[in-house]
Amino acid sequence: MLFESQYKEIEHDSLGYYVERGSKFIGYCFIVKTKKEVKEKLEIIKKKESSANHYCYAYVLNIDQSEFKVSDDGEPSSTAGKPILSQIKSAGLTNILIVVVRYFGGVKLGIPGLIRSYKNTALNTIKKTKIITKDIQEEYDLFFKFSSLNDVMKNIKKWQLTILKSEFNLDCKIKILVPQKKTDLVFEYFNENKHLHIKYVKSV
Repeated sequence: MLFESQYKEIEHDSLGYYVERGSKFIGYCFIVKTKKEVKEKLEIIKKKESSANHYCYAYVLNIDQSEFKVSDDGEPSSTAGKPILSQIKSAGLTNILIVVVRYFGGVKLGIPGLIRSYKNTALNTIKKTKIITKDIQEEYDLFFKFSSLNDVMKNIKKWQLTILKSEFNLDCKIKILVPQKKTDLVFEYFNENKHLHIKYVKSV
């Protein structure tokens, strides 16, 4: 179970720019859900911007922001990936990848210049999209006898829950999504009805 009932994602992919003393920085912001998607997006950018000098990035995955990674891709340690990640964290975002592509302009920027450039590019990229807040939902399996079907369906409709999958036999099973803020209500109902059983599956 998670303590927060909501999380933030970007609404759509976006593009941002920044220029520092001749060096051009292009930021690509993507919605991603898995490390496989991260890898695929990186491959696309490297092919699209094949003549760039660096492909630095940061990503955060999962609704509890539990998985993240940064890459400086040849830039001095902590001058690229961490500044990008700091902007993601500041916005409270998850399920996001930001790749900042750099074209060297002939003048070395130094540590402060690099940090500023990658930070501002990431910030500009986030500003080009919209941040949306989503309710955390929890997936549950419901088990009950067919004789209880009408009562179960009535309550699912009343609570406006989403049915993912259903099996109706003598022993019935329904897979549902429950907004985390409604879980107490749902558990109260199932605890009062001993002939019903509920099993937590995962948070999404």
